[in-house]
Amino acid sequence: MPLELQKVTKRVGAETYIHDTSLVLEEGSFNILLGSTLAGKTTLMQLMAGIQAPTSGRIVFNGKDVTGVPVQKRNVSMVYQQFINYPNFTVYENIASPLRVAGEAEENIDRKVRKSAELLRLTPMLTRRPGELSGGQQQRTAIARAIIKDSDLILLDEPLANLDYKLREEMRDELPRLFMDRKRIVVYATTEPAEALLFGGQTATLFQGRVTQFGPTSHIYRYPCDLTSAQVFSDPPLNTAEIEKRGQRIVLTESIEWPAGKGAEKLADGRYMIGIRPHHITPEAQENGAATISGRVLVTEISGSESVIHFDMKGQTWVSQSHGVHPFDIGSLAKLYVDIDRAFFFDSSLRFVGGGG
Repeated sequence: MPLELQKVTKRVGAETYIHDTSLVLEEGSFNILLGSTLAGKTTLMQLMAGIQAPTSGRIVFNGKDVTGVPVQKRNVSMVYQQFINYPNFTVYENIASPLRVAGEAEENIDRKVRKSAELLRLTPMLTRRPGELSGGQQQRTAIARAIIKDSDLILLDEPLANLDYKLREEMRDELPRLFMDRKRIVVYATTEPAEALLFGGQTATLFQGRVTQFGPTSHIYRYPCDLTSAQVFSDPPLNTAEIEKRGQRIVLTESIEWPAGKGAEKLADGRYMIGIRPHHITPEAQENGAATISGRVLVTEISGSESVIHFDMKGQTWVSQSHGVHPFDIGSLAKLYVDIDRAFFFDSSLRFVGGGG
């Protein structure tokens, strides 16, 4: 029972929130909408759910046109970043509420509530009301209510954003398992590329209301179809610069040349845009040690497990991200090493033409 968006758009007045979009989400799939705030993730989810109607196009589910069917008449669950629970219900009753509306037998309700509560570590809180819970516990209650409904379509709109770090990491591990071996379609919205990579599945990259690419998450990460998709899938931001390919060399400036590397060695000579992810620029030499760069340090960030350096590269601000502690003084000249084999190359229309992997 796939969910199909066929040339769907959403406009409000003169503003377009979702441009012409066609997607097919397969039964049993885990799908990620990846994009910055205001990229269109929530609007696209609300169109899928029937909370909003598209301006044009069709939404087809299990072979039936559901474009004009409201959310109340669809078997859909949605969890938002801002948890929503019934304040006068206990946790037990909050979780049980979809099953009571559906008229399920009491013994089935009890069994399913307790199973969902156990999965989300809410068993000790079942008799409490939302006002007596932490934010993380309230969000887990909302997720449990979405899971218990056994919906055909589950939409999770940045559901972990308000959780503390430790719980967020645990839930990232647990969420895909909750939906494993089930026929439902799951759609998960996030602003974090690392979260998309952890979940795997399929990813749609969104930018300003457009789906720029859709496919297996690891493939999109390694082989973005264009510069925009590569930028959406990079945090810290992708380092970019115009370069010229000359034989087996690439020239950034007249004073900076690198070996072409695997990604560019087969490209015709000419001008391209290079894109380098921050973790491919490090203070320690890569295995090939082929490309080096120097830059004046502008900002340093050390978290304990990794170091981030913002540096000036001939008038542009580039970013290096590496494991471990690598202290640099602000204003000092940093020598850094570039894994040029992992660089992306884009043509004059900013389409991907080589590199990655």
